[in-house]
Amino acid sequence: MRTTQISRAILVGAFLGTITLAASLHAQPRGPQGPRVVSPEVSADRKITFRILARKAETVKLSGGDIPGNGPGTDMAKGTNGVWEVTLGPINPGSYRYNFNVDGVSVIDPRSSAISESNNNVWSLVHVPGASFMDAREVPHGAVSAVTYYSTALKRFRRMHVYTPPGYESGAGKFPVFYLLHGAGDCDEAWTSVGRAGFILDNLIAEKTAKPMVVVMPAGHTSADGFGGPRPAVDEFSEDFVKDIMPYIEKTYRVYADPNHRAMAGLSMGGGQTLNIGIPYLDQFGYLGVYSSGIFGITGTGPGANRRQGPSFEEQHREILDDSKLKDGLKLFWFATGKDDFLIETSRATVEMFKKHGFDVQYKETEGAHTWINWREYLNEFAPKLFQ
Repeated sequence: MRTTQISRAILVGAFLGTITLAASLHAQPRGPQGPRVVSPEVSADRKITFRILARKAETVKLSGGDIPGNGPGTDMAKGTNGVWEVTLGPINPGSYRYNFNVDGVSVIDPRSSAISESNNNVWSLVHVPGASFMDAREVPHGAVSAVTYYSTALKRFRRMHVYTPPGYESGAGKFPVFYLLHGAGDCDEAWTSVGRAGFILDNLIAEKTAKPMVVVMPAGHTSADGFGGPRPAVDEFSEDFVKDIMPYIEKTYRVYADPNHRAMAGLSMGGGQTLNIGIPYLDQFGYLGVYSSGIFGITGTGPGANRRQGPSFEEQHREILDDSKLKDGLKLFWFATGKDDFLIETSRATVEMFKKHGFDVQYKETEGAHTWINWREYLNEFAPKLFQ
């Protein structure tokens, strides 16, 4: 027998042996299979059923403060098959974060791949369709990119999310730029996951109610400690924004670099950051929006009340606040807060302070509290006002 024939025989024998072994293993009896778990399950009547398999657990709760009717947490019931379950609703259309608390341990939903990030946590995410302004629709869609850049101000790499409008990659020309900031505890990913910012902009642009624009969503926290940590000697985020984020965007993306084509808005902590950057650099922005926020500590209560040192915001920026030329360049100064928001007095006091200095402030109070339910609506109302 030739060498090649011997080699072929060896290969064939090895192949047949592998098949025999695989068949033998497949024939072995398997252990008991767990029940099939579907979670979350959204019904046609907008009820949501959450499930988790936890046979040995003593207690399981559903966590998720934005979900109407859930409050601080809802007890789940255990079935005979070890699956814990609870149904809520009907729930208004929108995206909602949730986690399970299993015997005191917070866990994401193991049966769902939809998640939303925050500064030092991750949430499972469920979307209830039915609100056309933020649903995925058959319209041209933009792109959302996770962008890594080096912050010279912070001496480390950072991440931001950037939305580019439909056709940006294959087209030409420049676009206005909108910097959109998140709140305390969240991160640069939040506006595009639970905030639905990409879909909201897609739909507005398709309806021609908003101009095509680049939306930049940076990371507002500069450490894992977040908003509740010790206050640094300098405003690290403002340093990062002015020295690195804006220059990076204007160098890398086809955006205009003048105040008439530059906007900034933020929710909660991001609203405060909008004022901390937008007022000192008022000559750089034509549009400012503040959602559920204001100048922290202005009322003597709430965030920042016991941490403020030195002169007040008004005292620090009095020269700018009284500069009529700078005010004339601000085309839109827009505030919105829910009537049940714990920062409503902060918003009111901030608006009155700016009005006292001659600013043309648009302010509205809506239903609702300090939740994403309102912030998505505010973005949907604010974006069409930009760059018109």
